[in-house]
Amino acid sequence: MQLIKTIDGLGMVLSIARSEGKTVGFVPTMGALHEGHASLVRRSVSENGFTVVSDFVNPTQFNDKTDLQNYPHTLDADCRLLESLGADIVFAPSVEEMYPEPDTRTFSYPPIDTVMEGAFRPGHFNGVCQIVSKLFYAVCPDRAYFGEKDFQQVAVIKAMVEDLGLDLEICPCPIVREADGLALSSRNALLTPEERKIAVNISKYLFESKQFMEGHTLAETRSFVIDNINKVEGLEVQYYDIVDADSMQSLANWEDSNSIVGCITVFCGQRPVRLIDNIRYKGKNAVR
Repeated sequence: MQLIKTIDGLGMVLSIARSEGKTVGFVPTMGALHEGHASLVRRSVSENGFTVVSDFVNPTQFNDKTDLQNYPHTLDADCRLLESLGADIVFAPSVEEMYPEPDTRTFSYPPIDTVMEGAFRPGHFNGVCQIVSKLFYAVCPDRAYFGEKDFQQVAVIKAMVEDLGLDLEICPCPIVREADGLALSSRNALLTPEERKIAVNISKYLFESKQFMEGHTLAETRSFVIDNINKVEGLEVQYYDIVDADSMQSLANWEDSNSIVGCITVFCGQRPVRLIDNIRYKGKNAVR
């Protein structure tokens, strides 16, 4: 496995791989890797002849400077994990390498990117599209792999790929959870042991809402999740919405869509740590 820090160096190695007829799989990450990331890498390795993993904390998608400063950086540990998984390249550029000059491009895909994360984190998805498009241009992958924990982000990236006319396949991958149900996240490393104990209530009440929805309205189900999580000392729901899985638009009734997802963001602890999760109510993979 090679650790590469420049776009030119990346291109040289990839040109050799392509000359050998290998397809290229790509897993973009911000580092602090966990089993959720590992599942994406394993899938890429199994489906492609060559796998690139980027390890880059992108400053343009953070609208909170403190959040950016607190984001964990674990490149050495990440490289050891990725080598064990069979990745071929870890691309870990500097900020200066990716942004030699300010990126003034604007990406806009309403209504997908204007609700939930888009509403609560102004500029976030524009920053995501800036860096992901830069990485796509650098890697030119055949397939790119994203975790469905960031459900809205996957929808935004699909819209961007179509908008830019990029010739690649976006491969969403299921959420990976701890044994107790907590969705794996790099931010979990920021939780104290006590915060970790209460964080599991996020997935607990999402799972319970799957049973609660039977015989209850969509609005009642939304309230069930919000009220129960907010009752847990140390947890505060920033938003919970039940939306159409394609348009990300809020729904009023279960009958309004054949593909329904509940998306949540919760603040956990004193700092606090911002955690996201989602659950399918109707449609593909409508299970835990």
